[in-house]
Amino acid sequence: MRTSSTLHRRDHEPPPVVGERGWRYHHLGLPTAVPRPDEVHLPAYGLHVSGFPTSPFGIEWMRWDEDSPVPEIVRTIPHLAFEVDDLDAELAGFEILMPPGSPSNGVRSAMILADGAPVELIEFRPVPDRT
Repeated sequence: MRTSSTLHRRDHEPPPVVGERGWRYHHLGLPTAVPRPDEVHLPAYGLHVSGFPTSPFGIEWMRWDEDSPVPEIVRTIPHLAFEVDDLDAELAGFEILMPPGSPSNGVRSAMILADGAPVELIEFRPVPDRT
């Protein structure tokens, strides 16, 4: 993977992870200390999330419990999230902040460090219909 020091792209070109690797934008995670309407609590992460289901831009607000086990950089710096087809393959060569886990049914995600910022990679798996 090219690093920011070797990357020279024109203004109209997408980042290499989009154009070359096929990553697809999913959301922007924004830390907040303010409770928001319709928060969903994810106790394993000490996290309250909101906004994503109704945001046309994929903005997800993230409010953290004081005892959250998540690394400080993830709790304090906004992150971009990309959908990938093969999470394990895409993690190769990156510093992993949070190893693959499943925050919800049919979802696997991991956090990497890229250019000094957290980036989330997400893989979706079909969920069996239980009707």
